[in-house]
Amino acid sequence: MQFRFSKSQVALAAVAALGATAMVGSPTIATAAKTAGKYVAGDFHNHTTCSDGSISLQKLVKKATDKVDTPWGLDWFVQAGHGNSGGTRNCTLTEDPAIAGTPDVTTPVYPFVAGTSPNTTWAASIGDANVKGDGNGVGGASYMWRWQSVQEYQYPLLEYLSAYRNLPLFLGLESIVAGHEHSSMAVITGQMPLALDSATLPTSPGPLAATVDYSSGSAVVTGGRYTPLGNANGLAQWVYCFDRGVTDKSRGNVTASAVGNNWDCSVTGSLNAGDPSWDVGAHKLIPTGSGVGSGVGLKGHNKTLEALKWMNENHPNTSYYVPAHLERAGPFTPDGDQGYNVEHLRDFNNTSPNIGFGMETQPGHGASANRGEYQVKRNTFPGVAGKVDTVGGTTYGGTGVYGAVVGGVWDALLGEGRNFWFFASSDWHNRGSFGADDRRTSQDFLPGEYQRNYTMVRNGADKLRPQAIVDGLRTGNNWAASGQLVDRLAFIACASYPGPGARSNAAVEALAVAAATNNTDIDTAGCATMGERLVVRPGADIVVSIVVRDPDGANFSPYTFNNPSLAQIGMTQPINMPVLDHIDLIRGNVLSVPKLPGDADYAGEWPRNTAWLALDGTTPADLSGVPPAAKNTTAAVIRTFNAAGGWTAVVSGVDGTTFLKMSYRIPAVKQSQYVRVRGTNMPPSVPNETDASGNPLSDIFTNANDTTLLRIPCTTAHTAGSQFDGCPDHLATASGTSPIAGQKAVSFDVAAWADLWFYGNPVYVQVNGSTVVKLGVR
Repeated sequence: MQFRFSKSQVALAAVAALGATAMVGSPTIATAAKTAGKYVAGDFHNHTTCSDGSISLQKLVKKATDKVDTPWGLDWFVQAGHGNSGGTRNCTLTEDPAIAGTPDVTTPVYPFVAGTSPNTTWAASIGDANVKGDGNGVGGASYMWRWQSVQEYQYPLLEYLSAYRNLPLFLGLESIVAGHEHSSMAVITGQMPLALDSATLPTSPGPLAATVDYSSGSAVVTGGRYTPLGNANGLAQWVYCFDRGVTDKSRGNVTASAVGNNWDCSVTGSLNAGDPSWDVGAHKLIPTGSGVGSGVGLKGHNKTLEALKWMNENHPNTSYYVPAHLERAGPFTPDGDQGYNVEHLRDFNNTSPNIGFGMETQPGHGASANRGEYQVKRNTFPGVAGKVDTVGGTTYGGTGVYGAVVGGVWDALLGEGRNFWFFASSDWHNRGSFGADDRRTSQDFLPGEYQRNYTMVRNGADKLRPQAIVDGLRTGNNWAASGQLVDRLAFIACASYPGPGARSNAAVEALAVAAATNNTDIDTAGCATMGERLVVRPGADIVVSIVVRDPDGANFSPYTFNNPSLAQIGMTQPINMPVLDHIDLIRGNVLSVPKLPGDADYAGEWPRNTAWLALDGTTPADLSGVPPAAKNTTAAVIRTFNAAGGWTAVVSGVDGTTFLKMSYRIPAVKQSQYVRVRGTNMPPSVPNETDASGNPLSDIFTNANDTTLLRIPCTTAHTAGSQFDGCPDHLATASGTSPIAGQKAVSFDVAAWADLWFYGNPVYVQVNGSTVVKLGVR
């Protein structure tokens, strides 16, 4: 498959080398020279048979990282299945001796074993005696506790794959969060040590069962198919201590009384044993209760704050904690384990700004019946009549309401100068009604296939390693895109003072062009990029420049027919050759330093159910119904760039591909502020996709959960020998009161490939004498 490059044939534009003038009084927050780095694509939330995924870890690593057969291979990859209590399946077993004719899924140490599959149970492969913890696993059914599978089976396999394939891999978790729903997290301490670079790998498998030697004072796997040089002990302990689903009380031992890890989950300075939820035998918090008045949600939230304190105390630079699909379960409830309100995000960021530094508000499950699995009337809450919607009701162009609505929750947090960043994920489990090797899907996309994080990783001359990747995520120098809408982005802001040394828009554009064409960022005095702070004197102009590459040719969509969403407005454009329509520059004021509990407007719940998303799919025209804690009304789109006005094509002198450059001057700033960027292939006023200003509409009109609401027909017939040159058979048929009842409708994966967005993280501008921006990551 040929990847896309520039769409315009333009003359080569000379990009002059700039000697940027250093502006006295306007340094970025970092004054030391930056370590060299590149934007690299990755995914940190996905599933295998180690939890509830459909394919083995070996196969998922192959699918996610291969750049030939798949061919969307990622540059880095975190395998992060569910926490909870683990599973019954031996996830070291693989199902495939080959993919696409290449015998490259299995390895010498973890070969395909005839008669087994990833669905082979622990009991059938290693025996009950090797399943540890309370009850010999859950209910004595060899349902292995997650801490054991992480520590003794999954990490050794992933370390081996990392070394064998020379890939930047590490292990994380989608935690089942006490008091809330889910979170993507990791503790990378001990993982993928430097010694792996020169290790001689075994060439044949060892025994299938693993044994553990505790004589060194810490758990070290010494048996099994591969003996690792590193470990995931820190992650395994976190899982035991803080994952809501792990009710095991064994302290990570064979039984509660036997020798083993002997984990203690206490946190210095906390109540620990003085907390009513503390279980003395388990040495951890186990909130109890259910139903109205139980307060289990509040107790659970407090346990999660303890988890962040524990990470901050024990693994301050080697961990992260990012709430996943955080709008999906609905708002927070004090008597259950549901969603997140804005105050909980503030709590996480206040407790540990270097660890609780963002949200996964562009969720995976992009091809499901309900995009992102967000839907109206999704959950039942204790004491609440009827069902409660996902916050916002649905996604908006594939993004949750917290990140998609200008002036909403994300802008409220940025309006306090917080390091709180936007992330995306695949959340891969399966392809719904299709097999993992099919290109159609009615559920998930594989990691890297549809959306990905592009993270600035400063590894210099070194290889990509887990620590550099985590450091890159923490900085916020990250952008996320769906459907390969853009594959390069430079987003910078520079100070310009009146007088002979004033920076021109063209000069800042040239800096951004050089960064984008080299797939890096800037290191120029008086300028800053995503996740950074630019300090200026009052009265400075701020010149913002955006440079993107909208790649030409086909993206990774398997479909070749014209985009049915754009057909509504008479546009003819193949769905697998999307064209960037416009980019929005968004600005908001930094109104305060990060708020603390007890401050005014610290807490507030996004409007529920029809108070936000009406039954006809409309949303309020303004944010008047949103509580002050969850909005920043100074945030607004200040400039929209498109082909008709604002951007100019420039051909790269590096690789000959075409980039789009644009700039905007913010005059004479007096108030601390931030700027951020987003873009889409959808023009304004596309029915059921965008409003007149180009904002994304609710995805309710393409969600197949309620076929009476489907509104976009898919009319191109596929040929007899293909499901890809026309509307595929699995699309939903509109019904009932739908205006297109009886017709095949845009839904599932076609809805996702039709409607694409990218989002960049903010650049902060701190004006001396105005609000101080207290980034927690420098």
